[in-house]
This record gives sequence, structure tokens and C-alpha cells, in this order.
Amino acid sequence: MEEGSEILQLYEIQYSDLLLLSSSSSSCSHYQEKMIMENLGPTGPGLLAITNVPDASLLRRKVLRLARKLALLSPDDRKRILRDHNLGSDVPLKNPDRNVSSFAMQLKYAQGTEAIESKPSDGVGSHLNLENETMGRISDIKDDVFDNLENMFKALGLCMMEIGLCLARICDMAIGGNELEQSLLESCAAKGRLIHYHSMVDSLVLREAGPKKGSSKRNANNHARSKENLLKGANLDTNGNEVRLCEIHPNLWQQWHYDYGIFTLLTDPMFLLSSHRTTVKSEFSNSSGQECASPSGHSYLQVFHPNKNKVLMVKASPESFIVQPAWSKTFSISDYPMEHYNPSVHHLEQAEEHYFADQDQNALTQEIQKIVPPLSARLKDGMTFAEFSRETTKQYYGGSGLQSNK
Repeated sequence: MEEGSEILQLYEIQYSDLLLLSSSSSSCSHYQEKMIMENLGPTGPGLLAITNVPDASLLRRKVLRLARKLALLSPDDRKRILRDHNLGSDVPLKNPDRNVSSFAMQLKYAQGTEAIESKPSDGVGSHLNLENETMGRISDIKDDVFDNLENMFKALGLCMMEIGLCLARICDMAIGGNELEQSLLESCAAKGRLIHYHSMVDSLVLREAGPKKGSSKRNANNHARSKENLLKGANLDTNGNEVRLCEIHPNLWQQWHYDYGIFTLLTDPMFLLSSHRTTVKSEFSNSSGQECASPSGHSYLQVFHPNKNKVLMVKASPESFIVQPAWSKTFSISDYPMEHYNPSVHHLEQAEEHYFADQDQNALTQEIQKIVPPLSARLKDGMTFAEFSRETTKQYYGGSGLQSNK
């Protein structure tokens, strides 16, 4: 993003106030409720931040720091750890040229659709299995180890799910009905992702450790060119196997992941800065990096503000959660000719085949087509985004909802 981009400071609400506002017997400030709806409404930015969430600071630090370590592990070690902790991935982790690593887990609501019948006064916590008896005190868990990865991942994810349910209930009370909360609970699950966006140095490490094909001379030439291009892009200097960071360059920081669900919750991003002088072959692949402040002072999350008709860079308090519901967008099938999504014409399938063929990932395409239900089976005229997302989640996860351990 160019320097001087306009910053959007998110409206923030404390977690304790969020809990009170989500209670039907709450006598909290109507101003807070008004501000929530204005920020999430059609003229607002569509997102806000939740602050002072219990244990969030510790969980964020311990879980997010493991993302880079997982990304740079050898494929066999990573596969074993992911399997042991019931994690999967939705990106091809065997590809050394990938620029992002994502580790995913399905997180379930404890009571499923039966929870819809509970009274609002019961509190959202009753819908979640928040017990982590095997984890013990979070503060006692050592940094940078995978022993408690699954439990910490679940704890952070369930904390975010509770925030989503609280906010859904507040929105439902403001607009009438219970569509949002019902959509979340009927889905019975959410998908948690731990995402690491690779720096140029990470890419260099992965390519050096990746499989080599062809002649050794050609490999050496290709590797030298690849290394030179990466180092130029990252503004790095080399001396033998040593890499030095000449200065912080914007290209080192990847744009933050941003997508839609019924509710999308994001942690405040963690930025890692490796030591200024280190060895590529050893320390980079084992070091988790040192946490540092954002180079720009914002999150690198871009959002389009409809009222201002421009794209803004989002800024939120450190260790806050950013929440974005998708509860107002609707789909109109009547805007498009039926043949564009009629399965008998196969236009959608052909478009998908051409796209993935260009990516030279035919094997992966076949696996995806086995898993992802066709759009025509999920989309109906007049659906809200919440309804579409709920139906997609239900069909995608099916009965088991298990993630791949690739």
C-alpha cells in the first residue's frame, strides 16, 4: 500500500461490555448499541474491534508465534505434528514456492441446533465447549513448543466464536428476529485458521530446502537466480551463507488475509523480525523470529468504506479482535441467465477446469471437486449471505467435518 494511505481507526468495545449488551436483561448504554449498529450497518466500515478479552494476549502470543515454525518445518515433521494435533491445511504445503501457509481446524459448537431453543439469558458460553482441562494454566505453557498446540488453538478459536455469538445476539436484538445467531448455531461449527504470510527470507529458506529436480548445474543456476531475485525484493544483503537485513522494506510484509464468512474474526496481526545477522541454512529455519511493531503502524488490512467510497487501511489496538459480519448482502439469481449456473450446461465446471489447468494442479483440482459441493446446490435466489454461508458450511463439512492432514 502506498505511503500516506488514509487510516481507519476501528470503533472499539470492551469484552465485558459486549457480554452485558448481549444479555436480554442488559441495561447498558444505548449509545454503545447504536455505535455497533452504525459501524456494522450499510454506511459504516462493516467491522469493529473487541478489546480486553480474557487470556487473549497470552493465547495470541503463544499460538501465532507457532505459525512460522510450522511453515518452515520439513514436510515430514510438519505432517506428523499436524496429524498429532488434529490440524489440516487448505493450501498445498508441499509446494516450496507458496507465499502463505495456513493451518486449519474445525471448531464445534457444543450443543448444535439444540442450542437455538435456549433462552437469551442462558448466555452464549453455554453453546461452546470452553473446557481445556488438559491444558492447565495458559501462562505456564512454554513458548515456541508444539506440545499444547491443539488445546491452545481450540482455546483461541472458541474465544473468538463466543465473541461472534455475542455480537450476533446484539445485532439480532437490534434488527429483530434471531437470524444471525441461528445461522451460526445451525452451522454447528466454525473453521479456525492459523496463517503465516511468508517474508522473502522465509521463501528463500523454503526454496533452499525444497526438492531439486533436473541437472545439478541447472539447479544451481536456477537457485542462484531465485536467491538473487528474492534478496533484491526483500532488500537483503548476503555474505556467503549469511543474510543481513539492510533496512525494513514494505515488501517484507504480506498483505493481511481477509475473507467473508457468516462472521469473520481476526486477531490483531503479529509481525516477526528475524535477527539482523543470521545463517540461512541453520538459524532461519529454526528461529521463530522476534515480534516487532507493525512497520507502518497499521494492520495492513484493507477495507472498502462505502460511505467514504474509498479503500482504507485498518488500525486497531494491539491484541484486539477484529469482527466483520456478513449479514446484509443478498444474492439475486435473477440478475444472471440460468445457463451460467445450470449444471446441465457445465459452464461453471468448465471455468473451474480452465482455471486450475492454468495452475498446473490437476491432481489437486480433482481432490477439491470431490470435497466442495457445486455452487448450484448451495445458492438460491434471494438468499442472504448468512443463509448462503450456512448452507455452504453444512454441505462442505457434511457429517464428519474433518479437515485434511496434507
